[in-house]
Amino acid sequence: MIRVGIAGASGYTGAELIRILWSHPEVKITALTSEKQAGLPISETFPSLKGIVDLQCESLAHCDLAGKCDLIFSALPHREGMEVVGGLVKAGKKVIDLSADFRLADYKTYEKWYGVEHTQKDLLPKAVYGMPEIKREQIRNAQLVANPGCFPTGAMLGLAPVLKSGWVETSGIIIDSKTGVSGAGRNAGLPFLYPECNEGVKAYNIAIHRHTPEMEQELTGVAGKEVSVTFSPHLIPANRGILSTIYCQMAENKSLDQIWELYHREYAEEAFVRILNKGNLSNTKFVLGSNYCDIGLAKDERNNRLVITTAIDNLAKGASGLAAQNMNIMFGFPEVTGFNGPGLFP
Repeated sequence: MIRVGIAGASGYTGAELIRILWSHPEVKITALTSEKQAGLPISETFPSLKGIVDLQCESLAHCDLAGKCDLIFSALPHREGMEVVGGLVKAGKKVIDLSADFRLADYKTYEKWYGVEHTQKDLLPKAVYGMPEIKREQIRNAQLVANPGCFPTGAMLGLAPVLKSGWVETSGIIIDSKTGVSGAGRNAGLPFLYPECNEGVKAYNIAIHRHTPEMEQELTGVAGKEVSVTFSPHLIPANRGILSTIYCQMAENKSLDQIWELYHREYAEEAFVRILNKGNLSNTKFVLGSNYCDIGLAKDERNNRLVITTAIDNLAKGASGLAAQNMNIMFGFPEVTGFNGPGLFP
């Protein structure tokens, strides 16, 4: 049994972590922090937890996370948790950071895209990018895991097999993603209010979204040569879910059957990646509340272009579910431990 704490427990990712971890047979939640809800039980913030998890929230300043926990999930916003994570790592604790603070290997790239100073540069070489399907062995021995962003998770799982095989060009890749409103967090501003986003679909931050360098960094590692992408995110009027449609030019003239077989081989042992049957494409409806990534494939024969679709729940496989999967790897538990079957439908 390991003792687990969550810093920033009153946000959506914190709530999702609690939902996943409370039934984990090897985990005891021993500490929750929230600046706004300090002194109150977490069930006051999330009434769905009443009678299930009623642990009292503490402020970071008054919570001994290092003393109470073997592993801490940091669900704090980027930059806000940087020193917290640094202190916990220096105290010898294992940390999974759900912010962007330790995902980018080059601090200058981080500072350029996030507009703040990186104060824990010495930890960057120690941080392992937490994509189990690509870096499982590194995660197994890591002290600090940088949990991937939601958009990069679906995009990388979709692209990794064909980039690794060299079957597609590494330039000109277009990643078109649609995300639910919860991706903006619990303190989102005006554009995410119900009257503003309901019954509409909105493109935003095209070609300048902060997840772009993260995608390119990790996809370059998979391909073994530089990868460039154009990333186009869109906001849709849904609570949860990300659907990504990815377009890439074939470098080799492979049939759709060959591509489908490649994906089946690549992900045959992966518990949380599902390759859809031929003719089926991804749908967020079938992954909500689960840690699955569904991948569908199509080929534009006329233009020799591969079209990949992926669907994930942005709060689960795109954040907290992936973090719990990384925790299982770090502590030697079976990766499926704590995940209770299929998602929610309808």
